[in-house]
Amino acid sequence: MRKLLSLFLIAGVIGGARANDLSRDTSDPLFLQAREEILTKTSVSYWDHILRLGQSFSYGMNDRLALGANVHYQHDFNGDEDGFAAIDVAGVYRMANASDNSGMISDVLFGFKFGGSSHVRTPYYADSTYYAGVRLGRQMAGLTLAATLKSSWIFDDTRGMAYIDFMPEAYFRIAPDWRFGSALTFRKATNKDRVTGQDFDQEWLDFKLVREYGRTQYVGNIGYEFESDDIQIGAQVNILF
Repeated sequence: MRKLLSLFLIAGVIGGARANDLSRDTSDPLFLQAREEILTKTSVSYWDHILRLGQSFSYGMNDRLALGANVHYQHDFNGDEDGFAAIDVAGVYRMANASDNSGMISDVLFGFKFGGSSHVRTPYYADSTYYAGVRLGRQMAGLTLAATLKSSWIFDDTRGMAYIDFMPEAYFRIAPDWRFGSALTFRKATNKDRVTGQDFDQEWLDFKLVREYGRTQYVGNIGYEFESDDIQIGAQVNILF
């Protein structure tokens, strides 16, 4: 834990520069689209012999509520855990804007997953998963600091479990069209996978580099998991309509 925090603090010494309009910075951890705006995110990642493809859509119902859905597909190059994830229907409600609470922003996160293949591993791909959480942070001209606490409950006769994620993030606007982000994820699960014996307690350190072109962002990311010494690499394209 101490090693993780030290690495996170090292990432935080990178300076920030004044950025373009924050309302289109879709990789910012506190981003929330405005009324009637549509955000799409197309992603690909590779980790532990697994290639994952994802697509999400979200819609701004008003200036405080966004609703969306996403689906993922994975291909296992070293086993048979191939298939679609459960469809994720999610929402974000902004309890307080920066102007409401002395610069602090607070959100409520909630969602539900249903369907999906029974052959893919939890907790990323599971049937009947409910989750809820809170997110707090502050946006400044060159820097956003945020922290998310989220709890998930997986209802399954064989692979049922619950887990809690805590994720502090730092996001730097290092130039008008360039961003750099770093995040830690601490995951504590109630039990191991009863089928495979896999331990779902995890500690991730993630970095992302973002290039913005108008209302489109191209994101490259890399993550390291300390429990398993695994590395995940990925890319994402965000488009705001």
